[in-house]
Amino acid sequence: MAVRIRLSRVGATKRPSYRVVAIDSRRPRDGRALEILGFYDPLTDPATVKLDADRVQAWIAKGAQPSEMVARLLRQVGSAPTPAVEAPAKPVRRAPARKKATA
Repeated sequence: MAVRIRLSRVGATKRPSYRVVAIDSRRPRDGRALEILGFYDPLTDPATVKLDADRVQAWIAKGAQPSEMVARLLRQVGSAPTPAVEAPAKPVRRAPARKKATA
């Protein structure tokens, strides 16, 4: 089971707030989480970030990978350094070959 630490959206329409959760990577964004690790509210000034750093580090020690945004939040909070986040490989889309017009 590949565990990711990522954001799960909660809150009203056009008023987003997020939970930081440990979740199986195959589950949907707002699916059932293994554990809620904190929250993030981007609408306050400055943005509110509350994380249980001990639990986050425990999940990372077990092999969980934080998403890019969660890694950024961990750096912002000043938590212990996390392993590098592997960026997913983006597929290269190429235009189909065109036939030359014969004149």
